[in-house]
Amino acid sequence: MKISYSKLTVALLFATSVSTSLYASETIVNTKNETVDDDHAYETVTHENEKKDGYDLGNGWKVTGDLRAGYLNYDYSNPPSHFDSDGKIVGRDPNINKGHADSNGVYLIPKISISSPNYNGFTFKITGAAATDFGINDELDEQRNFVFDPVERESFAILQEAYLAYETADGAHKFLAGAKEIVTPMVDADDWYMLANSFQGAYYMNKSFENIMMAGGYFYKMAGVWDSGANGTEWHTMSDASFVDGGYKELAGDEGVWTGVFQYSDETHNLQIWDYYMQDYYNTFFAQYDYTGKAEGFSYDVGLQLIDFQGVGGLEDYYQDVLGGRAIDYSIYSLRANAKHDNGFDLALGASFYTDGDGTGDTLGAWGAYPYFANGMIFHFFEAGSLRNANSYKVQLGYDFAKQGVDGLWIGARYTYFDLDPEYSISSSTGLGQDFQKNYGLRVSYNDPSGIYFTGTYEYVDLDQQPEISSLRLIGGYKF
Repeated sequence: MKISYSKLTVALLFATSVSTSLYASETIVNTKNETVDDDHAYETVTHENEKKDGYDLGNGWKVTGDLRAGYLNYDYSNPPSHFDSDGKIVGRDPNINKGHADSNGVYLIPKISISSPNYNGFTFKITGAAATDFGINDELDEQRNFVFDPVERESFAILQEAYLAYETADGAHKFLAGAKEIVTPMVDADDWYMLANSFQGAYYMNKSFENIMMAGGYFYKMAGVWDSGANGTEWHTMSDASFVDGGYKELAGDEGVWTGVFQYSDETHNLQIWDYYMQDYYNTFFAQYDYTGKAEGFSYDVGLQLIDFQGVGGLEDYYQDVLGGRAIDYSIYSLRANAKHDNGFDLALGASFYTDGDGTGDTLGAWGAYPYFANGMIFHFFEAGSLRNANSYKVQLGYDFAKQGVDGLWIGARYTYFDLDPEYSISSSTGLGQDFQKNYGLRVSYNDPSGIYFTGTYEYVDLDQQPEISSLRLIGGYKF
């Protein structure tokens, strides 16, 4: 299905003050239209990092922070480049699992913020962040960790946030300009790994009408190693940070993303419609409807989602003329049913259906976007040859240990099945078509009101025509 659009003249999003229902989530909590995504276990998806009291500097100024540490281990059945006993370099196999090499490392991510008091509706915040391994890791073992730039593999520091915001006393109008961790469906801080993404831009949000939110704005630059198509330790334009063909990015000029949203949300219904437009690159249309309710002993959320990607302008011409008829032209249709019982158990079911169109490798996961209803816990799009004309199905069962007197502890298991199309998904190892990818995941997540948090995740992947893949991630920290 191909959808046509008129160019949006204004755009973007919401901000941290918008409810968590603004994008796809994995489990349900018993609060009005709010859910927590267990793929984003360190924060509710609103990223309200001002919620901690921090340290008072006087006159309303305060310091808050997040000290995060992690151990990461990725096993692709493909040893990294290394020196043999004779001192010669033995390279990784470029054909095994797309050349992804076994990777591991330990890291510390400190993040410190200074925020201002409210001056007649105006507030200011600045955040500095860094990533280091104190020289412990072997850089040859860090290809797929994506904490440092995968080429430089060096410690770094960055000005993560610096923004000025204005909000009216009644909360009906808000304007923000600067650099900030922002959460939207298709441009996202994605703060479930080591360091969140941040974006430079500006937006205006209007909540003057009951149950309705409208916003528009512009993202110009992005920083974030995990989700950037450029060096994520630095600020790069949204076009440079995209996943489109590198040859085209060299030719095309720097561009940002215009974004606009309309949302209607009440006690039961939540409808959100977004559009992301980048002239001479591609347009992304996102629509999602959720129906939430309660029955005797449990709460539930049933959702429908459409995401459509279309190449536009110069990229559309380049892909057609230079890349032999390639295109960005496909859609994803998804549905989910989540439920949580008062006894502590929760169930999450999801399915996604990819149309028979080109462009999945150029778009999926770009700019931190993971609102999809049927992904794995760690591995998603980047292992199979292609998700063109594929389907994915997810079943997740979890348990909230608050019922046992341990508030903040959640354990869950997830099975995700990708029904691949062997015409398009080709193994890098054998050159044969791939029929399936099976993900088996287990997660333990703990969040304490004191600010201590921890998430341990293990996932094993059985991918057709490739050696086995697995990963263990142990990430935790302290917020103040």
